Amino acid sequence: MEAKAVKPPFVFSPVADLVASTASGETVRLQTLVNIRWISVIGQTLTLLFVRYVLDFDMDLTPSMAVVALAALVNALLALRYTPSTHLTDKGAMASLAFDLLQLGALLYLNGGLLNPFALLLVVPVTISATILSGRSTLMLWGLAVAVTSFLAFFQHPLPWPGTGLMLPNILIFFPDSKLLPDAGVWLPNIFIIGAWAALLLGMSFMCIYAHRLAAEGQRMSEALNATQMALAREQKMSALGGLAAAAAHELGTPLGTITVVAKELSKEIPKDSPHYDDICLLASQAQRCREILARLSRKPEEDPAFEITSIIGLIEAATAPHLENPRRVVVNVDVLKPDISDSQPMVRRSPEIIHAIGNLVENAVEFAGSRVWVKIDWDQEIVRVDICDDGPGMPPEILGRLGEPYMSSRRGHGGMGLGVFIAKTLLERTGARIVFRNRRSARGRVRGVNVAIIWSRGILEAQKEQNKRMAH
Repeated sequence: MEAKAVKPPFVFSPVADLVASTASGETVRLQTLVNIRWISVIGQTLTLLFVRYVLDFDMDLTPSMAVVALAALVNALLALRYTPSTHLTDKGAMASLAFDLLQLGALLYLNGGLLNPFALLLVVPVTISATILSGRSTLMLWGLAVAVTSFLAFFQHPLPWPGTGLMLPNILIFFPDSKLLPDAGVWLPNIFIIGAWAALLLGMSFMCIYAHRLAAEGQRMSEALNATQMALAREQKMSALGGLAAAAAHELGTPLGTITVVAKELSKEIPKDSPHYDDICLLASQAQRCREILARLSRKPEEDPAFEITSIIGLIEAATAPHLENPRRVVVNVDVLKPDISDSQPMVRRSPEIIHAIGNLVENAVEFAGSRVWVKIDWDQEIVRVDICDDGPGMPPEILGRLGEPYMSSRRGHGGMGLGVFIAKTLLERTGARIVFRNRRSARGRVRGVNVAIIWSRGILEAQKEQNKRMAH
């Protein structure tokens, strides 16, 4: 029977639903928000005391200190009730930041509203929300911040400035005969409050959008890098299978040798006209065959130059081979742009990164091609270049300029996640390559497909080969 989580009896269900255990996969730590609130409580307390006793403002601290005490009380209850490892749901984190926003709004209401220099701090909860919460929660918190800012534009207790103070036009200005209007003070023009209100909202909106975009970009990059690491790990596991096969061959060699010896001895002792003679000979021949197979498997990959070190042509052919036969029946040609391929052909390490990356790019070209894909190989004394071209419709400029970024694809919603090109670009750059994406054009300027140019310094590729040889020895 599946165990059900039991909620604390003294915590109301709406509040308990805002808290998640660490096993739920939530990422917003309650302790982080609690620590930020403690910093806010200390800062608010010191500011109020400084204004009252150092700047000598004639003000009653009781209402303001009560608002600060409320925040401290909430923090203390949370610290006593939950452990430091407790995580919040998205809704719970939004509720926590909403409380901070309302608490700050109450303090500003008691101390001058938007005329208070600390009104700028209204931006902080919304900015924090944009970095850790979902877009929906951030939008809701932004709406609450707009409401609080608009309220403070018309409702506030004026600051007790020494001498003739400054006052914002509040709701009482619509009733000029009211006895509630202050007797002393300089009314600021309406344009000032409108400007202050607009500046806060614009700054809040800009910071919110900017922080949310940066956080989302960082999250996408992190996920894409994880996908790259997983792809590379799969390639490395495939390479490690050679070593596993060698170990298995070594372990199985002894019992197979024993079987072969026993089978040969039995074949000598059993008469040739015996009905079991043919079975014994078959057993001996099959055991010998198994020994030959294991002998080939037991050869370590680094001891086989044909496996570990190959030509640049062989490396690219190994990468394109899985895509020669494809469901779309696109023809894939591998062309060498050298009249004599024996002319100082680069010998390179059989790199899983390059094979996987080139394979990804060829697969992508096959998906977009009309009927043909070309993989062109060229080199000289300085560089090695591989071009992957297709005869498809090409890429729109806004996508072409961002190819290689995570989750950037023209096939979103049609099975394309936009990670294939990113993974390929990342793996190739790790090998020292430079990748250039551009549209192929005809003599009349028409787009005739996409060209992906991969360029290495020849010294880098051959240095990797030499390094691999040294590691083998």
